[in-house]
Amino acid sequence: MAEAGGNAVDAALAAILVAVNTEPGICSLACGGYLTVKRPGRDALTLDGYVAVPGRGLRRPAGERLAIPVHLEYGGGVDTVIGPDTVGVPGAVALFGEASREYGRVPWPVLFEPVIDCTRRGFPLPPASYHYLEYSAEPIFCRSEDGRTALCHPDGRLKEAGETVVVPHLADTLNRIARNGPDEFYTGELGRGIAAHVQAAGGRLSEADLAAYEVLPRPSLKTAVAGWEVASNPPPAIGGAVLSAMLQLLSREPIRDWDRAALARLVDTQRAVLDYRRRRLDDSDSLEADARALLRAALRGELPRAGESSATCHVSAVDADGLACSVTVSAGYGSGDMAPGTGIWLNNSLGELELNKRGLEPAPPGSRLRSNMAPTVAWRDGELLAIGSPGADRITTAILQVLVNHLVLGQALQQAVDAPRAHVEFTDDGWRVAHEPGLAIDELGVPARPFPSPSMFFGGVGAAAWHPARGFSVAADPRRSGGTWHSDG
Repeated sequence: MAEAGGNAVDAALAAILVAVNTEPGICSLACGGYLTVKRPGRDALTLDGYVAVPGRGLRRPAGERLAIPVHLEYGGGVDTVIGPDTVGVPGAVALFGEASREYGRVPWPVLFEPVIDCTRRGFPLPPASYHYLEYSAEPIFCRSEDGRTALCHPDGRLKEAGETVVVPHLADTLNRIARNGPDEFYTGELGRGIAAHVQAAGGRLSEADLAAYEVLPRPSLKTAVAGWEVASNPPPAIGGAVLSAMLQLLSREPIRDWDRAALARLVDTQRAVLDYRRRRLDDSDSLEADARALLRAALRGELPRAGESSATCHVSAVDADGLACSVTVSAGYGSGDMAPGTGIWLNNSLGELELNKRGLEPAPPGSRLRSNMAPTVAWRDGELLAIGSPGADRITTAILQVLVNHLVLGQALQQAVDAPRAHVEFTDDGWRVAHEPGLAIDELGVPARPFPSPSMFFGGVGAAAWHPARGFSVAADPRRSGGTWHSDG
């Protein structure tokens, strides 16, 4: 995209298109997400293109709907619901189209050239995909004939990491969207086919749902940290408010190193904010009001006392003209449904039990679902940073620790990403601190779950930065397969 005259938004969009279509199981084009953008001299803005509740114009009896509870041994055990009645209204294609129109430079079809090439030739199955598919391929992603063809050998064995995957029809579908524009997914033949398949199979996604979908621009949440302005996505997403509150609390006192005192504050901060989120935000009737209350408490320095899907992709990009773009998308655990002839696995966003605690009809049709995602940008005196992560409720704690490492402690970007992480998690027996080697959590005397080595459980942070004197720096998380690219030309 840079060679084609594109900017940071073009680069981010082309990269996220490749990611969501070449990480089967982890994500798919029928996803939703958020894009946070910072332009020179302008405040940061977040485009909300997350999944919406379906069902416009439909009154379908429960007996005609199909949703299937599934337990996976992945990540220590995950319960989710799959099938056509868990499919929400995908917003990603509309999100990409809006960002391209408003902020990009290259023509829409050019954004699709890399992903069409990858999917037509075939791509290596990523290790992260393989790790998830070991548990989920048979119960979820091989439910369709095309899904099984893509992921398995003729004898039924799951392809190994690194083996070539060709998803039937996917390249042709992407080429159709490239030629006809984003509307192909919402009001074109492709969208009509997806809606018809879902309804015939027992779901509620309708043509009216797709036609009515709109990307919603929202002012980003801003937090001041060590002379930087940090901006992330606002409610109804949960992730940005949680990240902002933790940054506010943790930055009230100086941190010079991750010594015992700083680690104790990190644990207290995570425990307080994540507990508030668990008790108040996850099932709130007034999410924006409760999120604002959390942020007010954090600003006063109070510790308020009051989910697990890793199916997420993230891309960060910056350019020398002062543009920063951070985009995160998710398709949940996947519904397993694939409209024939499309090559697109559909989401199960309504079936993500840890986020959607109100069941398959959590709100009126058109309402946005809740999300952990927190695509973030930061800026100071001409410097720019775009950062984000996959990782469910570890998204915010991963970004938090990398931001402190880089913005406060002054670590180089890759060093900040590589550094060990901790995450407060809640179980039926109480709370504990999951942590990687290298952090002296044991000295705190708190319940702990040590990991023997760095793990993708703690996210997969991707970051890109620009400094007027030093140029670009980029970082990809070794915990999860990813990549970086930069040019000083």
